Amino acid sequence: MDEPRIAAWDRRADWPLTGLAVAFLVGYAWQVLDTSLSGTATAVLDVALTGIWVVFGIDYLIRIGLARRKWRYVGTHLLDLAILVLPMFRQLRALRVITVISVLNRQLRADFRGRVAIYVVGTVALVGFVASLAVLDAERDAPNATITDFGEAVWWTLTTISTVGYGDRFPVTLGGRLVAATLMVAGIALLGVVTASIASWFVENLRRTGEQVSAEIGDEIEDVAEEVAEIELTGQRTAAALAAVLAELRLITARLDALERDRHPS
Repeated sequence: MDEPRIAAWDRRADWPLTGLAVAFLVGYAWQVLDTSLSGTATAVLDVALTGIWVVFGIDYLIRIGLARRKWRYVGTHLLDLAILVLPMFRQLRALRVITVISVLNRQLRADFRGRVAIYVVGTVALVGFVASLAVLDAERDAPNATITDFGEAVWWTLTTISTVGYGDRFPVTLGGRLVAATLMVAGIALLGVVTASIASWFVENLRRTGEQVSAEIGDEIEDVAEEVAEIELTGQRTAAALAAVLAELRLITARLDALERDRHPS
C-alpha cells in the first residue's frame, strides 16, 4: 500500500522471477552435485546462473527506480542488497544461491497465506536444501574441509538449523562461514515461527472447542427454555379450563338454588 508501483511490478514479475529462481536452483544443484560434469558444461551452467543472478539484480534496481522514497527502500532492504553484492567476490559465489530464497519466499508467502504449516514446512525444506548446496560448494575443495559430500552437508545443515551443533562438521572457508552465519540466524527465526505456529494451532483449537461447547450449551438452554414455555402454556390452558369448569359449576349451583327457592317459597 505504501509503494503501489512496486506492488504493481510484483504482480507482473513475481511468477517469471519465481520460474527463474527454480531454474537457478536446479542448475546450481546440478553443478554442485554432479562431479562428472565436463569443463564446458560447468562453464555453460556458470554463465546461465550468472545471467539469472544479474536478472535478480536488475529486478532490485527496478524496484529502487519505482520506489517513491528510494533511500528509505534501500535502507529497509539492505539484506537484499547484501546477497546481491557479496557474490560478486569469487570466494563468496556460493552466496548467490541465497538470492533464490528471497525470490521463492515471496511466492510461498503469497500462495500459502493463512496456511502456516505448509509455509513453515516449505520454507524449512527450501532453506535447508539451499544451505546444503551452498556450504558444499564453498567447502568441498578447501584444505582440511570436513564437509566434502552432500550427505555431510545435509547433516551439518540439520544440526545447525536446529541449533544442536555437534561440531563434527564445520565450515573452514569464508564463504562457508557466511552461509553458516546466515543459517544460524534463519534457524533461530524458523524455530520461533514453528513454536508460534504450534501455539497458534493450540489456541485456535481451544477457541473452536470453546465455541462448540458454548454453542451446544446454548442449544440445550434453548431446548429447556422451550420446554418451560410449553409447560407454562400447558399450565395456563389447564388453569383456564379449570376456571371454566368452576364457572360452570357455580352457574349450575346458582340454577339449583333458584329451583329450590321456587319449590319452597318462604
